[in-house]
Amino acid sequence: MIRGIGVSDGIVIGKVFKHNQAELVINKETISDVKKEIEKLDEALRKSVADVEKLRVKTEKNADADTAAIFGAHIEILKDPELRDGTICRIENEHINADFAFQAISDSFVDMFEAMEDEYFRERALDVKDVSKRVLMYIQGKEMVSLSSLEEEVVLVARDLTPSDTAELEKGLVKGFITDIGGRTSHTAIMARILEIPAVVGTKVAFETLNDGDMVVLDGLSGRVVANPTEEEIKEYEAIAEEHERNKAIWETFKDKESLTKDNKQVEISANIGKAADIQRVLDHGAEGIGLYRTEFLFMGRSDWPNEEEQLKSYRMVLESMGNKPVVIRTLDIGGDKNLDYLKMDEELNPFLGVRALRLCMSMPDIFRTQLRALLRASVFGNLHIMFPMVATVDEFREAKRLLQEVEQELVEEGKEVSSTYKTGIMVEIPSAAILADAFAPEVDFFSIGSNDLIQYTFASDRMNEKVSYLYQTCNPSILRLISMVIEAAHKEGKWVGMCGEMAGDVRSIPLLLGLGLDEFSMSASGVLKARHFVSEQKYENAKALAKKALQMKNQDEVLELLDEYKNRK
Repeated sequence: MIRGIGVSDGIVIGKVFKHNQAELVINKETISDVKKEIEKLDEALRKSVADVEKLRVKTEKNADADTAAIFGAHIEILKDPELRDGTICRIENEHINADFAFQAISDSFVDMFEAMEDEYFRERALDVKDVSKRVLMYIQGKEMVSLSSLEEEVVLVARDLTPSDTAELEKGLVKGFITDIGGRTSHTAIMARILEIPAVVGTKVAFETLNDGDMVVLDGLSGRVVANPTEEEIKEYEAIAEEHERNKAIWETFKDKESLTKDNKQVEISANIGKAADIQRVLDHGAEGIGLYRTEFLFMGRSDWPNEEEQLKSYRMVLESMGNKPVVIRTLDIGGDKNLDYLKMDEELNPFLGVRALRLCMSMPDIFRTQLRALLRASVFGNLHIMFPMVATVDEFREAKRLLQEVEQELVEEGKEVSSTYKTGIMVEIPSAAILADAFAPEVDFFSIGSNDLIQYTFASDRMNEKVSYLYQTCNPSILRLISMVIEAAHKEGKWVGMCGEMAGDVRSIPLLLGLGLDEFSMSASGVLKARHFVSEQKYENAKALAKKALQMKNQDEVLELLDEYKNRK
């Protein structure tokens, strides 16, 4: 049994085809003809842009415009002046070969993304690697290995698949794919879900373990891979596959329904997005709102700050697309591991606990005011909720709100329209904010709990550090008590509480959160219908009793045991 991360639902049984990607060997060489190396670079960039444009058109035809936008982003990377100019600078100054110089600049982009804590941004490193490999192949005069020439049905196995590889897959022939590398939010994983190709990624060992022609079961639901299954195992997985198909048909019927428990407790199931182009997937899955729009992506991968009009365009598009449904837009959350090429930041001993997110924005009020102006101008196009991240004290929130009100007054004096119904709230991700929720509650319109950071800061444990990752305990009673304190304080003031971290989309945690009184669950768009169906199978009264018991437990194991008993009773 090989274990990985199931990133695209479905079970397939088929024959293994191993995708051997050409390995690039790049050595540093001293060159005399600088002009020739620059010409090689420009020709490679031109051909790469042409290739990716073809992939964009093909993907728009086979999937949708939103998915095809991935390749629009790839073209932007290829056209990024820092990539070309940085490479030329090294060629001219160091008299080195174009492929070595390009690799060095590309690696610096990759390092920047890979160092980020946020999984969404960390996965963007794969996009840079994808486009860079194409450019390097052209510089070296090599052919790209195409996956479009398969002639029989296979389960594809590779060390890694780029979004470009995924776009070339013929769905009728590639029944599913397995990779050693990758995570749930990589563009390859996103494309697998859009194309509905079952996939397991991050196995670390599949490429070495499996051989061409092996029979294999790929279970995209659990992330399991079974090599050369027995007849009994095949029957077992065929039964699971049939059940999954029946479940999918049921989930689809929940697309336009309200999110109600059996005893009519209503909640909202919303979706998280990273850019305006993600909105179509949200609409396709019938989310009741946007629980988190990460605006950082607007500011990254460019050479200067986005201006007010650029920001307004993105915020307006999302708000208009969602109609009257709530849209929670988080103000710029930069710092810690998320940096901007064009923003020089002081080095800090511990940047995760330093000047980041709201703290950073308040230290550069002109930049922050531009974002607030764009948000407030966009407010007339929908149901806007402005959320400040990384708030530790009531005074911080008051100061941010004071600035927001100043900007609003400024816009009114300029004759620009601002909605009178926009809301302001905070992301609860620092324990101090959760503990003082009763002090915040009268002053905010809503809370949204960022469970990933709340857990990390509560346990003083870096969730990306494998040595202490055991402390990332979503169901530990300490976390449940903090969540309960926030919800109780908010409800006393008639305010609502959402959650936009991974915990909200975990069906195992949903009964606990439901029982604690969470009002809104926000997750990846593909999880919305499954979660809504799961909520429909719960009784609120039972969930409340479950949560009450869980709050009295002493550790996570006891809570998990309680959850198992609850599940088995149903």
